[in-house]
Amino acid sequence: MIFKVLYQENRAEVPVRENTQSLYVEASSEREVRFHLKDRNYNIEFIQLLEGSHLAYEQDSENFEVESLD
Repeated sequence: MIFKVLYQENRAEVPVRENTQSLYVEASSEREVRFHLKDRNYNIEFIQLLEGSHLAYEQDSENFEVESLD
């Protein structure tokens, strides 16, 4: 499964929409995504499962690059 992670780069800063970054991750569950990203200093705002037409839309983006956690 592919998840889209919306995050701020610094956990200590107040979240600002304009500074939100996105990351695409291949994992078996949201829990696995959170576990593997816990060592990064990210303030994770939202993790969304991508499937169907939403996944196809994101794949058309020039910034679409999937990280594998395995």
